Formats: sequence, C-alpha cells, structure tokens
Amino acid sequence: MFRPLSLFIGLRYTRAKRRNRFISFISLVSMLGIAVGVTALIAVISVMNGFDHELRDRILGMVAETTISGVDGTVRDWPHAVRVADALPHVMAAAPYVEHEAYLLGQRSQGAVIRGIEPAYENKVTSIGHRMVQGSLSSLTPGSWNIVLGRDLALSLGVTVGDHVVVVSGFAGSPIGGLPRLRSFTVSGIFGAGIEQYDAGLAEINMQDAQKLYQQSGPTGIRLKLDHPFLAYQVGRELLQKLGGLYAVSTWMDSHSNFFKAIAMEKKVMFIILSLIVAVAAFNLVSTLVMLVTDKQADIAILRTMGATPRTVMGVFVVQGMISGLIGIGLGVLGGVLLAINLPAIVDGIQRLFHVQFLSPDVYYISNLPSRLEWRDVGWIALLAFVFSLLATLYPAWRASRTQPAEALRYE
Repeated sequence: MFRPLSLFIGLRYTRAKRRNRFISFISLVSMLGIAVGVTALIAVISVMNGFDHELRDRILGMVAETTISGVDGTVRDWPHAVRVADALPHVMAAAPYVEHEAYLLGQRSQGAVIRGIEPAYENKVTSIGHRMVQGSLSSLTPGSWNIVLGRDLALSLGVTVGDHVVVVSGFAGSPIGGLPRLRSFTVSGIFGAGIEQYDAGLAEINMQDAQKLYQQSGPTGIRLKLDHPFLAYQVGRELLQKLGGLYAVSTWMDSHSNFFKAIAMEKKVMFIILSLIVAVAAFNLVSTLVMLVTDKQADIAILRTMGATPRTVMGVFVVQGMISGLIGIGLGVLGGVLLAINLPAIVDGIQRLFHVQFLSPDVYYISNLPSRLEWRDVGWIALLAFVFSLLATLYPAWRASRTQPAEALRYE
C-alpha cells in the first residue's frame, strides 16, 4: 500500500470531484486569496527595494564612503594618508579635496558649499562626472577659475554655462577693517545628482584654486571609495589605528544612517501589514477544511473503523489544506515575480495610455517607479505563506481526528 497512508488519502480527496460545490468555491477563493496576497507582497517589497537602491546609489554616488580629515582643519602630510589608505584591502580609490561654505552672487544670491577637487581623482570616488547636465568636470583645471554648479543652485542664481558668478569666501584684514574676499568664476558645467542637498547646495572648483581662494596649504580631507559601502566602519577603524591622532575619520553612515534606517523601517512596516493580508487569506483555509470535515464525517468514521489512527486522519486533512496553500503560493510567487520584473514597463504604459504622470519630475527626484526583485525576499515571503497555510490546517485536522465512528455513523 502507498505510504504514508495520510498522504495517499489526502491526494485522493484532492483529486476527487466534490459533491458540495460550495466547498469547492470556498477552496478556490482561499487559493486565490493566498495568491493575490503573495503577489502583492512580492511586488510592494520589490518597489521598496527599488527606491532604497535608487536612493542609496544616488547618495553614495555623491558622497565618499569614508573620509579622512585633519583635526586642525587641514590634512597634514596628505600624500602619506593617501598611501596608507590605498594599502588597505577594501579601498579602491582616494581623492583629496578642499571644502568650505561660501556665498555666491549671480543674478541672485545664495549660500552653498564650495568643494575644491582634482577631476582625475574625483571621478574615481564619486559619480558626479557621470551626472553632468552641461559641461564636464575636466574643465576644472588649475588657474582656470571655472566652477561647476548643481542644477538647482544654478537655477537659484539665475546663471548657466558661460555666465559668471562671484564667490564671497570670507573676510580679509585691511587698514579700514575686514573686507570680503571676492573672486569671479566662470560657470563651466552643471550637474544633476537627483538629491536636493547636492543639486541646490554644492559647487565644485579646482582644488588648487580653492587653496588659493581660502589661503590654505593643503586639503581639508581625503575621500575614499570602497568596494562595499557597508565596510565603511571597519575601514574607518583600521585607518584610525594606522594614521594616529592627527587625523579624524568619518563614514557615510554617520551623516545618512537615519535616512536609510527610516527606509528600512518603512519596508518592515509594509512587510508586516501585507503579511497580515496573506495570513487572513491563508486562514480562509480554516473555513474550507471545517466544512470539508463536516462533509466527510462518514468517510472519517469508516477510516477509523478500519484501523486508521487519529494521527493518520489528521494528516489527511493537513495534506488537503497544504495542497491548496501550495497552489496559491505557487501562483502568487509566479505572479509576483512577473509583476515585479515588468512593473516599471507597466506603469510607463499606463502613463502613456492615460496621459498622466504619477511621479512628476518637477516634484520628485525619482520620476520613474523603480522595482528591484531580490530572490531572498521571494523565498522569505513564500516560506511565510507556507507557515500560515500550515497553521491554518491544524485546527480542522485536529477536529477531524476527534471524530467518533459510532456517532458519525449513527444515522447512516
């Protein structure tokens, strides 16, 4: 005989045509509910992953994962610091820079951060060179007094490529008191990072021009590019041990950790909410199996009289419930994966068809709907739905195992 017996009978019950069409309908609704819940959970988590990856890519493309700075405002012996950093296994590139706040005057005025860079080094640690809207970073040559502005900053100043802006960098002493230090720059490029903090508040010039402008002899810091951003703390600790007390080390997590923690928390909350929907759909199996147990009272009693143990009877209905659950999970995973992969194209098609824009580029920095499918999430969602389905079968199966043959067959 086929073993185990509970699996054999459960499969036979599943394949058999049911006399009660209402039970079949409820079973179908349960499977579709699980499928819809799993599909929605995979799609929503994929969209959350897409936004998280897009924002992380934009932010980490503009900031250095790890930064070395001097405790007194400038980095002493910065070539030595660069050599030490380059010797570490996870450091891919290093770039010195000078950074100060300044006041910019165009047709209008606005404060901003002025960063002096070496274009050849900067392209190795940030993606700003690939986010140029006009011009290029290579125009920032020593002595050219060129400047590259963020897109929103250029708009606020009312300037474009070829125009001039005046940088007020501080005050210098004179016989009549402090006078502002002024320097005229030519706008040679405009970048769009997609992050307001940088598009509206960052301007870049050549590092040697910045040293002359601020009258300092060395860079204020060294920016490092790592092979994995989450190794920033580890690399920072190693740098502090090797460089000593004349240097300070900071990471991208120090300034942006709260932002990414908020995204992670939102993703967890959405996961919990949609998991409850999957749970409700899975527990619809309870009503299906309870009605099935009531409908099969005579069959259960006959099995008991033939020597079937309560455990065997319980296994029969667990198998039946799990088959319905697994079909729903399979359909949900298939639908969720297909939806997550094609969601950006579907949204674009809806926008073109109805002439609408869900994420206007005038309001949102991310104007498309990103979706990033991660198979680890799909596995966890499928496992969660499987557990919910299994739990939903336990009470009806236990109730079936408690059937008394004499009572069930009394009126047969």
